[in-house]
Amino acid sequence: MGLRLVLWNVLGLSLGVCVFSVLASVSYDSKAIVINGQRRILISGSIHYPRSTPEMWPDLIEKAKEGGLDVIQTYVFWNGHEPSPGKYYFEGNYDLVKFIKLAKQAGLYVHLRIGPYVCAEWNFGGFPVWLKYIPGINFRTDNEPFKYQMQKFATKIVNMMKAERLFESQGGPIILSQIENEYGPMEYEIGAPGQVYTQWAAKMALNLDIGVPWVMCKQDDAPDPIINTCNGFYCDYFSPNKAYKPTMWTEAWTGWYTEFGGAVPYRPAEDMAFSVAKFIQKGGSFINYYMYHGGTNFGRTSGGPFIATSYDYDAPLDEYGLLRQPKWGHLKDLHRAIKLCEPALVSAEPAVTPLGIYQEAHVFKSDSGACAAFLANYNQWSFAKVSFGSMHYNLPPWSISILPDCKNTVYNTARVGAQSSHMKMTPVDGNFSWEVYSEASAAYEDSSFTMTGLLEQINTTRDVTDYLWYMTDVDVDPNEEFLKSGSYPVLTVLSAGHALHVFVNGELAGNSYSLRLL
Repeated sequence: MGLRLVLWNVLGLSLGVCVFSVLASVSYDSKAIVINGQRRILISGSIHYPRSTPEMWPDLIEKAKEGGLDVIQTYVFWNGHEPSPGKYYFEGNYDLVKFIKLAKQAGLYVHLRIGPYVCAEWNFGGFPVWLKYIPGINFRTDNEPFKYQMQKFATKIVNMMKAERLFESQGGPIILSQIENEYGPMEYEIGAPGQVYTQWAAKMALNLDIGVPWVMCKQDDAPDPIINTCNGFYCDYFSPNKAYKPTMWTEAWTGWYTEFGGAVPYRPAEDMAFSVAKFIQKGGSFINYYMYHGGTNFGRTSGGPFIATSYDYDAPLDEYGLLRQPKWGHLKDLHRAIKLCEPALVSAEPAVTPLGIYQEAHVFKSDSGACAAFLANYNQWSFAKVSFGSMHYNLPPWSISILPDCKNTVYNTARVGAQSSHMKMTPVDGNFSWEVYSEASAAYEDSSFTMTGLLEQINTTRDVTDYLWYMTDVDVDPNEEFLKSGSYPVLTVLSAGHALHVFVNGELAGNSYSLRLL
């Protein structure tokens, strides 16, 4: 029997006005997340509120809904919300409550990934820099100073959500929450302290009593009743660690992040659709696109290694919130086809039938007569003609056809019907002009000190500056060999910094950058 966490609706009375909350129950079983007694195939997409402006949020959420999404997923960014100990910030593009309420207004659910470690190619993985300087602290392990701070922040966020009645158990849109993030590999590396920390994090989260299920991603030993989930380009191989838990894909990577100086990643719409259909045909019931809209790393929010300010991610909605076609439209058509299959998908395990050497059918049938079939061709190079039922079907290479009635094909992952588009940047005529400002700096005598070698910048400035100036004097003898030969000397710098600009006698002499070491 599947685990069920049931919460009943409440009737609130205030000043003679009756406020009725919607029946709000979220649970799960081996097949799916169960909302108000109904198993659901849920399509989700990641939109990180600090990576776009509040003015963009309504349009992004509406386009996500139009694209067939049921859920908006977001991390919570600790360093944006608590820039200094005990001083919180929830305004502007960090207005988490406003963002969640906009999702609710659009009729969408929310998956809130509290973390509070988030990775996300975000500065310091989402941790505030001041955390590093707490005496005796050791991150993400069985360490009391760290656990105290983590619990304090997680409790702060949960209490905010409860105060605004944003959990589904209160009639709000939040149906899932996540504690920690991709901790499994780190736990494996550090051993017993990591295992103790995992158990503690799970217990701490459950004690927050949010009334909806918790998940842990990339955490094969997620303690019961927390659901362990998959992240990756493909997750059709994945199974949860207990038979009564649903199969969930919390990060289906739509592309990848961009590094300064690197290529812009691209994932074809056809392959993205194929990976999702393959996951669903194996019994998956929750899929989240990471990212659905990537947005922009404003200020110093981008993390390592050498992440660009653009977090476009080749997502269905591009960095500016525009439709990326054909990916957005092709996935919208996929979602429509999956929803047509939902009654059969949530009712039974698939029956798998070989149709050829590289071809097979996954068939779902319900007791009420609903039938859905997924016909797959895993050959990457050749078309296949297969017989299924009393009919023949032509399957393109590396594709899956979806038959919501086990007869008629309504969608094939390799056949794109959505309109394609190509964005082109063009100059705009206008009266734009540049203005130059002088940046005030402390007097050299007041802020200078002498060191051998370069400094670790975060330790030096506590992440309140973009760069450090280093000054040194070098006397060059007129008889130096490089002056006679006309060759340039080589400056070797040992540093884990990302970039170095060198000035000689006040003039830029050269620069270098590296994804690893300078």
